[in-house]
Amino acid sequence: MPKIKTHRGAAKRFKLTGKGKIKIDRAYGSHMMSNKTQKQKRKLRKAAYMFEGEAKRVRKLLPYS
Repeated sequence: MPKIKTHRGAAKRFKLTGKGKIKIDRAYGSHMMSNKTQKQKRKLRKAAYMFEGEAKRVRKLLPYS
């Protein structure tokens, strides 16, 4: 059987943790920062973990991770 190709867009956006969770960067943190509160900006710095239902679809795009 041929090798499965990794979805390159997904590979740049998602990282797998040691326990198999998918780590993502939060949205809305790149522009119009003057309109956001300090609390919002502080929370945007931290990464988030994808919900398990969505993570199943992403794992198919990242077969070798």
